[in-house]
Amino acid sequence: MPCFKQPKHFQSLVLLHWPLSYLGMFWILQPLAIYLLFTSWWPLPALYFVWFLLDWKTPEQGGRRSAWVRNWCVWTHIRDYFPISILKTKELSPEHNYLMGVHPHGLLAFGAFCNFCTEATGFLKIFPGITPHLATLSWFFKIPFIRDYLMAKGVCSVSQPAIDYLLSHGTGNLVGIVVGGVGEALQSVPNTTMLILQKRKGFVRMALQHGAHLVPTYTFGETEVYDQVLFHKDSRMYKFQSYFRQILGFYFCIFYGRGFRQGSTGLLPYPLPIVTVVGEPLPLPKIEKPSQEMVDKYHALYKKALTKLFDQHKTQYGCPETQKLLFL
Repeated sequence: MPCFKQPKHFQSLVLLHWPLSYLGMFWILQPLAIYLLFTSWWPLPALYFVWFLLDWKTPEQGGRRSAWVRNWCVWTHIRDYFPISILKTKELSPEHNYLMGVHPHGLLAFGAFCNFCTEATGFLKIFPGITPHLATLSWFFKIPFIRDYLMAKGVCSVSQPAIDYLLSHGTGNLVGIVVGGVGEALQSVPNTTMLILQKRKGFVRMALQHGAHLVPTYTFGETEVYDQVLFHKDSRMYKFQSYFRQILGFYFCIFYGRGFRQGSTGLLPYPLPIVTVVGEPLPLPKIEKPSQEMVDKYHALYKKALTKLFDQHKTQYGCPETQKLLFL
């Protein structure tokens, strides 16, 4: 089906598809499946739930991506709304596997989603022979329907078994980890370049265990598309956010952007450019049991490479020359 150019207000409606699709599958499809169990249509949900149990380990064994889903026209409308793009600085050889650090998280990681979970920006044409996987919270893959939707887009679990599988079966696999995670999302506000990375070293250890190359990336504009209300660490609201995160594994925050009418406030992100810059891969030796000193060494080299990548492109994408990355 061809993708026709649509007006901005149409793209705004389409943009809501992404977050609402998860809510829709959770609050509509699952209750509907349970309801159908008590009707003459009961074999349909019964067969799905049997298959769901038999298919339980698939998310940790490479998943089940779909080129059809990754090429849906809806993703191009999301791309054009901001717009979103990807910039290659070095080739990635299909003869290696890669562990990619995705920075920053932002609130909804629009750049990482559009560039690595869809073909809207042409990833497979820009990096031929490379199969991208974006890692997310493991418990998403325990939820019926949502798991299938995520796997179809090439999303994988951030669990060690899932990443181990991808980095040890064949070559040309690229696994992206949003290293800053939930904590970074809660600090996402415009005009800031703070990354939670100083003590996040597990991804380096995993790369060493498989001899995977580390790839730094930085998405300019990711933190600019929403404003967020930040709470003091001693406030009740901040404590509630921390409690919510500990219980459910994801974040609760108060944020806002633009509305449907010009100059109004709403939940749509600001239509500002988002550019993901993919840096030069950092080769790592394969060490089954790397020492802490070895992990620290390559973690420091990764931070240096990420800083260099940011400094080389910051003025081109709206950051002042004096802007620095801050590692927390």
